[in-house]
Amino acid sequence: MNPTIRNTSLTRRGFLAVGTGTLAAIALASCTTPPRYVTPTSAPVRQAELARGGTGRVTSVDLVASPTQIDLAGTTADTWSYGPVPAPTIRLTTGDTLRATVRNRLPADTSVHWHGLALRNDMDGVPGATQAPIGTGEDLSYEFVAAQPGTYWFHPHVGPQLDRGLYGALIVEDPDEPLVYDEEWVVILDDWLDGVTGTPDEVLEELRGGMGGMMGNGGMGGHMMMGARSDLLGGDAGDVAYPHFLINGRPAADPETFTSAPGRRLRIRIINAGSDTAFRVALGGHRLTVTHSDGFPVDPVDTDAILIGMGERYDALVTLGDGAFPLVAAAEGKGETARAIVRTGSGDTPRASATIPELTGSVLTAGALTADPSVLLPARTVDRELTATLSGSMMAYDWAINGRRFDPADPLAGALGVTQGERVRLRIKNTTQMWHPFHLHGHTYQHAGTGPRKDTSIILPAESLTVEFDADNPGLWAAHCHNIYHAEAGMMTILGYQTS
Repeated sequence: MNPTIRNTSLTRRGFLAVGTGTLAAIALASCTTPPRYVTPTSAPVRQAELARGGTGRVTSVDLVASPTQIDLAGTTADTWSYGPVPAPTIRLTTGDTLRATVRNRLPADTSVHWHGLALRNDMDGVPGATQAPIGTGEDLSYEFVAAQPGTYWFHPHVGPQLDRGLYGALIVEDPDEPLVYDEEWVVILDDWLDGVTGTPDEVLEELRGGMGGMMGNGGMGGHMMMGARSDLLGGDAGDVAYPHFLINGRPAADPETFTSAPGRRLRIRIINAGSDTAFRVALGGHRLTVTHSDGFPVDPVDTDAILIGMGERYDALVTLGDGAFPLVAAAEGKGETARAIVRTGSGDTPRASATIPELTGSVLTAGALTADPSVLLPARTVDRELTATLSGSMMAYDWAINGRRFDPADPLAGALGVTQGERVRLRIKNTTQMWHPFHLHGHTYQHAGTGPRKDTSIILPAESLTVEFDADNPGLWAAHCHNIYHAEAGMMTILGYQTS
């Protein structure tokens, strides 16, 4: 999510003229015998997109990124968004083509990343790796086939822009949907400070000084949070102090209400669009049946609550009771909550301060899930083993992967190389004292054994997670912590497909 390649000798026009092959050559020029990588505009990328086929139907949308204001229960905050916060949900059917024109009316470069989708590489939205940034006043059209049904979302991949209002849900519907339900509710969770206590850029600047620098200056800064603790997250729960936590753009003092009827079967698609906060989600008076994680089906599991890290998505079914019930997203370890209301009948609206026992009942994490047999990776020999070692600390704020902090001017330095057609085993090793939600672009891996298919996973402190995936989507793919401030500080690398 680092900024652009504009501080190199390549201009945006030059980037588009010579393509990312020249970028790769520049990034690797100092190596003795460098590997050569498939570039985002190369023939293998085009061939992979053709192989996805598609229905021929096209869904066209305009996303105008511009400065705006948001009302947070009486507090007016200046921010950036695609219109309302969150943006209107984009819906299409499996195999359809999305044509999204992004119009940048911001005072800064931007892009859009389509989180979780195995799409063509040149549409992935990562400046410095897959595209030039969209400059102020410029437009760019993203066009790709959405080949896999599920719950996805979109957001920028430039600086800490994710921590503004630039996000929305992308739902790819299954024409052969096996689940039976009456209605659906998209729930987007967020932590919010933009225009209230500062801007994300100010937060990043403060954090980059590290705890050591702040303590040397006589105390902590205004945005760094101390004392956020969670046993579920292995200790330290987060870096940043937020004044608000939102569900669908609204704080607990002004909750959204979803209106239904008793006995109705509801599918809730939950997306954590936060930048530094995991949420523990529960619906008062109900148990949830988890059916999907990161868009892929799992063997259904009943639970009281779900722990969801930044970038993760969970789908759950629930049969609604009669009355008014709070949907609560507790900011894990931070002592605050986001809330919405489900109303199916009469009764008082639950108070914002009301507690629900489900939050302290059974809490589901990805480790409790098994992939549905229809999406299990077929058994085969592993061709390549890779390790992504996560390192760094709050003291120096020096987050890195395999000892290297990502440099957008040299994006392929330290890249993880694979070859198309391989079965890859990736070990994500967390050597830090904080948890990290690790996200791999362009692929959905499987947790070891018969674990869930995912693209974003929580890695606890001093623990490792082993996943496998098939290298079937050529290109240059970002892999990073989805804490936006960790990623911007350097906890990011590239998974690159080698040409030989």
